[in-house]
Amino acid sequence: MSATTAEPNSELTDKQRRILAYLREEGRMKTYFKSRLIGEELDLSAKEVGSNMSAICEGNVDVDVEKWGYSSGTTWKVTV
Repeated sequence: MSATTAEPNSELTDKQRRILAYLREEGRMKTYFKSRLIGEELDLSAKEVGSNMSAICEGNVDVDVEKWGYSSGTTWKVTV
């Protein structure tokens, strides 16, 4: 659902930029991510990841992110 742009949206917060950078790097190797696991890698809670992910989903960034599943935590489908 995201538009494609080479540079991250300047309106993203530091946490959102960190999450986006993680998704860009790790998304080259896999497609699905749990909020909990992203949080563990970035020293954030799963709730912080989930609440900041909506800005990335709706932002003008070069990564397409959509909420994919809810069993045992939110799963995100990421396309770089």
